[in-house]
Amino acid sequence: MVEIKTDAALDAMRVAGRVVADILRETRAAAGVGVRLNELDEVAREVLRKAGATSPFLHYRPDFAPVPYPASLCVSVNDAIVHGIPGDYRLRDGDLVSVDCGAEVDGWTGDAAVSFCVGTARPEDQALLDATRGALEAGIAAAVAGGRLGDISHAVGSHARAAGYGIPQGFGGHGIGRSMHEDPAVPNEGRPRRGFPLRPGLTLAIEPMLLAGGQDGFFTAPDGWTLCTTDGSRAAHFEHTVAVTPEGPRILTAP
Repeated sequence: MVEIKTDAALDAMRVAGRVVADILRETRAAAGVGVRLNELDEVAREVLRKAGATSPFLHYRPDFAPVPYPASLCVSVNDAIVHGIPGDYRLRDGDLVSVDCGAEVDGWTGDAAVSFCVGTARPEDQALLDATRGALEAGIAAAVAGGRLGDISHAVGSHARAAGYGIPQGFGGHGIGRSMHEDPAVPNEGRPRRGFPLRPGLTLAIEPMLLAGGQDGFFTAPDGWTLCTTDGSRAAHFEHTVAVTPEGPRILTAP
């Protein structure tokens, strides 16, 4: 079932979205060489605590997961695409890091992700980051009333493929609102003018994931959560929670 949100609900989701933006800002600022990934999770938990928010990630257990998720952040490094569990690994110069987080405030949820390099970025990593961010921007631009869900998927996928990058099949965006994952699913590839109608009040998490090797293959790490590229190439992930409005897309997780 797809819930169309009222203007008041969108404003409430924006409150949660601001907390998500704060988490991403603070964790990115803390992500220096030598910092452990679980220290970034501690930063996120402190932002949540101060905001009176909770994490929809912590203890979340979808059907594919062998255990509940144990952290408030997903931190995926280098060949990890998404769902990386923040542990004792210490960041190194040149690491490509993707941070994904959510926040729930008064029953409403926001979800967003950002990727960046620690220290000195390799040119090929910067190109991957730019392309993934561009795919997100293309998807957001297509989230207009009167369109179709396939317009968003087509915009994301076309941008990624034109740049020569792979897309992990079966993983993409989703509806969001009272819970982190709602209908409809938002694939990162699709046919334009097909799928669910984009109506004002529809809220979506749009999240391209691009694989540098140009292949779509991935596997699940032994922890049961982390998705990694099959060819060992690096991956990037950007995401925003977006509302369809009569005036155009409204980014609810913008800084």
